[in-house]
Amino acid sequence: MEHRNEKIALAFFVVLFAGLTVAQSPAPAVPPFATDVTAEDIAKFIDALPKDRVSDNAIRTVKVTGDYQVGVYGVFRPKELPGGSNLHQVNTTEIYYMLTGYATLVTGGSITEAIQENANWVRGAEIEGGVSRRVGPGDVIIIPGHTPHWFSELETDLSYLIFRPDPENRLQLK
Repeated sequence: MEHRNEKIALAFFVVLFAGLTVAQSPAPAVPPFATDVTAEDIAKFIDALPKDRVSDNAIRTVKVTGDYQVGVYGVFRPKELPGGSNLHQVNTTEIYYMLTGYATLVTGGSITEAIQENANWVRGAEIEGGVSRRVGPGDVIIIPGHTPHWFSELETDLSYLIFRPDPENRLQLK
């Protein structure tokens, strides 16, 4: 469990670093407070997700300094349901932190058979011309907004966290 806590701490550091790269502004009049999402909270949340479909649900979403939000999401993706390709037409970056399982993740390139699901989301069958990489526990992948992405192969069920720095304040606070 200690090794898992170190991995989660690394993922939080990645989110912190992403926040520090935003233009610096003066300190707020009222000091902000920190939000804890413990390893136990994460494990319980992931364990409770449905296992018969892809789940991508908010564990916590909070307002942070700099007038934006950060969301921490838990995802379970069963091997039998790899899903299609996605393109989020927003400035929200997704930072994947892989907890369990192995898969091939493709980013970039062009979505095939693209369908505009809503104003901010394009879904497709596959990706052509993207970058493929095998991902597994402990890996971190940073996917900027407007970047196609797709799990082209699932070797096992996956569980992972997604950290979403949200400069447009689109995410619902939780």
